[in-house]
Amino acid sequence: MIKSPVIGVTLSFSGDFMQPKSAFCDQGDLFRSRLDQILNRQHPLFKLADSIDWSVFEKEFGSLYVENVGRPGLPIRLMVALHYLKHAFNVSDETVVAQFVENGYWQYFCGFEYFQHEFPLDPTSLVKWRKRIGHKGMEKLLKVTIETAKAKKYVTKEHLERVNVDTTVQEKAIAFPTDARLYHKARRILVRLAKRNNIDLRQSFERLGKKALLMQGRYSHARQAKRARREQKKLRIYLGRVIRDIERKCQKPDLTLATMLERAKRIFTQKRDDKNKLYSMQAPEVECIAKGKVHKKYEFGCKVSLVSTSKDNWIVGVQALHGNPYDGHTLKGALTQAEQLTGWRPESAYCDKGYKGEPKVIEKTAVHLANRKKKSMKPREWVWFKRRSAIEPIIGHTKSDHRMDRNYLKGEEGDKINAILAGCGFNLRKLLRAILFWLFKERFTAFKSDWSALLQRFSRQYQPA
Repeated sequence: MIKSPVIGVTLSFSGDFMQPKSAFCDQGDLFRSRLDQILNRQHPLFKLADSIDWSVFEKEFGSLYVENVGRPGLPIRLMVALHYLKHAFNVSDETVVAQFVENGYWQYFCGFEYFQHEFPLDPTSLVKWRKRIGHKGMEKLLKVTIETAKAKKYVTKEHLERVNVDTTVQEKAIAFPTDARLYHKARRILVRLAKRNNIDLRQSFERLGKKALLMQGRYSHARQAKRARREQKKLRIYLGRVIRDIERKCQKPDLTLATMLERAKRIFTQKRDDKNKLYSMQAPEVECIAKGKVHKKYEFGCKVSLVSTSKDNWIVGVQALHGNPYDGHTLKGALTQAEQLTGWRPESAYCDKGYKGEPKVIEKTAVHLANRKKKSMKPREWVWFKRRSAIEPIIGHTKSDHRMDRNYLKGEEGDKINAILAGCGFNLRKLLRAILFWLFKERFTAFKSDWSALLQRFSRQYQPA
């Protein structure tokens, strides 16, 4: 049991971990070439590794480990860097560990001095570390990306004068929840748990249920609605019979069976127009959100609020929100988070019409809605109103390039962690591009000065008589 100062609750784990080892090498590495002698020091990832203040994570997360109890924990910098790389380059837990062995720049970014030929950890260690840190700890990762950009002068107070705010939907990794599929899956889960608990069911309906689901899909595809409803009714009847059979034969089920039994009863009783419906047996936190999109009428997941700078498009705030709140009610919390992460309060926030109804000023931040006409504004003011839509491609990049399109992490905590890490990945890629740009600019400036000096020398040498 560990008292977490970051999350504020007592965490329970299968085993305690003592402080991570500070050294990454042993005596056998003294006769090998160091990574900083092999790699290109001008590589953006190499320079970024030297720019990030990694000691912040030791101070923030070091108290989550105990002294001299259990096996040594994995290096904190390694865990943080792997999560950065995972969301910056859009790979899974398994892939980021596998590519670590193949990429010397990734190893240097993770803090290793010598090239590693073996996997540093099991991918499941990333899952356990995320649970230990929580979404409040993940905000520290996002804050460090912003602090690094501030130290490099890529983000200044001028950037935080105007921000764009918008919401999107982070979809959960679940199948599209039709009633027939929910009945079928709920029954299959209950049958599997009943076998595990040695409950002898009267009938499992495995063969009949599979056939009914298959025919229901075929009839729906053929637009034969009455036949499809008949097969769907069969699936519901099968589910109800299994529920009643388990309740008769098991008066005191264990925690897992009781939880799944309660969820199956919710699916069995819920109607089409009910509120707070259940859309997944394994992910009860999933909500049905309609954003008015033509190509996708409903999305199943949670709402995410995003704050970006109007100038240069840095993500300075991102949080997953459950309960499908109204966009306007999320604005105050989004601006507060941006102030906590950056240290500066935005002067102006530009939002779309979904934030209608909010006051024009929220704690010294002026709120501008996209409902004004160009004729009523000065040209300079209209420029920033046009910049509001710049947040839309940012949302697209966080989804397509940084793993916010489909969330595979478990529970509400997983939704919050994945959204924040997507913002970290976006900022990390911007840092790499900024470093690459300035390297190119320095080389071009040096080449230009050398070329001008060469021209002057030849002009003096070959002056006409």
